[in-house]
Amino acid sequence: MKIDDIRVFVPCKNYQQSCAFYQALGFNVEQASADLSIATSGECSLFLQRYYNQEFAENLMLQVCVLNINEAFDIISKLTNFDIRFEGIKQELWGKVIYLWGPSGELLHVTEFN
Repeated sequence: MKIDDIRVFVPCKNYQQSCAFYQALGFNVEQASADLSIATSGECSLFLQRYYNQEFAENLMLQVCVLNINEAFDIISKLTNFDIRFEGIKQELWGKVIYLWGPSGELLHVTEFN
């Protein structure tokens, strides 16, 4: 089996808010059906679904790799209209990371590698 791509389905506590959140992060969000949207940035994409399971959402982690962590932090720190939380940039041995909890409780590791 040759795998071409893997995409995650992100559960949305508030579907419209999650779509707006990912758009504010820089994703292009297009509706695929009444209950599903595709969020795309470059060659990367994920699904936003009108489905919510709290335990799953709060245990979901995504790594979002960026080229400039400072630019990412600037964008994240201006997201005031969403029920989110984030921590400042942390230096790790392998690079830098911002921990960002999305509106459904999903944890995004916004990462710039060395």
